[in-house]
Amino acid sequence: MKKVIQLILVSIVIYIGYTGYSIWTYGEDNLDAEADAAIVLGAAQWNGSPSPVFEGRLKQGIELYKKEQVEYLIVTGGAGNGSSTSEGEVGKNYAVEQGVPEEDIIVEDKSLVTEENLKNTEVIIQKQNIHSVILVSDTYHLKRAVGLAEDIGMVVEGVATRYSAYQSLETKLPFFFEEWMYYVAHQFIQLFND
Repeated sequence: MKKVIQLILVSIVIYIGYTGYSIWTYGEDNLDAEADAAIVLGAAQWNGSPSPVFEGRLKQGIELYKKEQVEYLIVTGGAGNGSSTSEGEVGKNYAVEQGVPEEDIIVEDKSLVTEENLKNTEVIIQKQNIHSVILVSDTYHLKRAVGLAEDIGMVVEGVATRYSAYQSLETKLPFFFEEWMYYVAHQFIQLFND
C-alpha cells in the first residue's frame, strides 16, 4: 500500500511539473497559425487606452490580421468597476487606429473574466459563421484559455503575444504561478466532472 501511495504522489508531482513547463512555453512557436478570426482576450483599459498587457495582446492580433492569417479580429472585455468604456470598445478603437478596417472587427463587450470572454464570443462567432479561431494572450494565460475554449466546443489554436508586458522575472513569476494554479485546478475539476 505504501508503494502505491508513493507512486501516486510521484505521478502527481511529475504531472504538476509537466504542466508548469507546458504553461511556460505554450503557444510561442505557433506564430504561423491561420484561422477565420483572432480573439484578443481582454485585459484592463486605462481611461480609454489599453493597459500595457492588453496592448501587447492587441499588437499580436493586429499582426496576425495584417499578415492575412485571419480575416477578422475579435476584441473582448467588458467595462469594469465604474468605467463607462469597455475593454472591447477600447480594443476596437486601438485596432482601427492601427489600420484595421472597422468592418473586420467584432466586439464582445460584456465579459469580465476569461471564461465569460470565451462563452460570449462563442455565441457571436456562431452567428457570424466563423468556424476556427486563434486565441491571442500572454504565454502563461494561453494554455488555460485554450483549454476553456475547447471545453465549449471552439476549434482553436493559441498564439502567445510577442509583445507581452510581462518581461522581467519579477512580473513573469507571479503571473505564471497564478496561471499554473488555475490550470491545475481546472484539470482536476474536469477529471472529477468526467
